[in-house]
Amino acid sequence: MEIKERALTRIMQWWGPRGGLAQFHRPTGAVGHVAGWIMGRRSSNVARNRWAAQLLDVQPTDRVIELGCGPGVALAALAARATRGLVVGVDHSQVMIRQARRRNRAAVRAGRVRLIDTPVERLSISNGPFDAALAVNTVGMWPDPPARLRELARLLRPGGRTALVSQPRCPGATAATAAAAANELAGLLTEAGFTHLRTEILDLDPPVACVLGHVAPADDAEPGARPTAQS
Repeated sequence: MEIKERALTRIMQWWGPRGGLAQFHRPTGAVGHVAGWIMGRRSSNVARNRWAAQLLDVQPTDRVIELGCGPGVALAALAARATRGLVVGVDHSQVMIRQARRRNRAAVRAGRVRLIDTPVERLSISNGPFDAALAVNTVGMWPDPPARLRELARLLRPGGRTALVSQPRCPGATAATAAAAANELAGLLTEAGFTHLRTEILDLDPPVACVLGHVAPADDAEPGARPTAQS
């Protein structure tokens, strides 16, 4: 594991100054394939995606959507939990959609994972309502995040939950950087009407912040309560 991490670090040190970092925003072509390869194998990326899936407490029959699914690491973790549900991955990069499809090929064939190649601001989907939603290191790239989050709230059932994750990748990022990112995400969720917010921190280098929130429940239902499953 340490050898692989050192190799990935060397790739990043060589690649970043040559413009490779831009490929993490919208991977394209052969260089974008390398970006996806790194995102899918970097240990901190894998750890934070699996951690976020665990925090969402996905149940076997849940419908879940991930905005900015990248190479499909979190999709795999979500699909492993939603064994009788549906996981939808959205990304604006064809390269990432192809990698996510390969990583989740069995679940895609079984109809448990669906992939959509579109920018988040153009998303049109009929698979809702969803029980949960996830976005990892993508909210800052969205045009008008509060508007996007309000649209996301409409895709979720009453009481549905979302998790917004940020692992700051700026040089010199610290726990304080992650805390500031968490505060910003919490503000965006509040502005979009989400309630019962809570923040979790994963102790990586740099630390990862996850802010969870709920859509206002219908009537007197408790946040997070699940309706009776329907066919």
